[in-house]
Amino acid sequence: MAVSWSRIGTWVVAFIVGAVYGVAGTVAHAFTLGWFPLGLVLALIGTAALLLAVRLLTRDRWATLAIGLGLMLATLVFSGAGPGGSVIVPQSILGVVWTIAVPLLVAVAVAWPDRLPRMVPPTGAGQGGRGLPREGREADAASGDAGGAEASSPHGSA
Repeated sequence: MAVSWSRIGTWVVAFIVGAVYGVAGTVAHAFTLGWFPLGLVLALIGTAALLLAVRLLTRDRWATLAIGLGLMLATLVFSGAGPGGSVIVPQSILGVVWTIAVPLLVAVAVAWPDRLPRMVPPTGAGQGGRGLPREGREADAASGDAGGAEASSPHGSA
């Protein structure tokens, strides 16, 4: 697979979008509505939706990884103490969940297989026969053996 300038541009844009989502999620994850961690839930849903959309629409693991690296870098940068000593991600259960969930979501999205194996029924199964291909069933019908039942002849009774 050749790397073109358009793919590199896609990865740069994906990294920037991931960083923006990472900043938004890092800032909003601590918002609670009563006892419910609404900010964390919305940040995780938004992050998962972004990763899923990029993975499914582009079918490019590298673009998904670029999104994830932007998310994780923004979370890392904003998790430390700022120059004035303020902390955006306090050491609370919400902060720990956000810090651990982002890399896990990225890993699942990037490692997800391109195609899942499909369960294909055996040849002729579910077609009213004994698992025989169509030609085999027609040959059985012509010889008068239709799975133990009397077969009617297309020309009437013989």
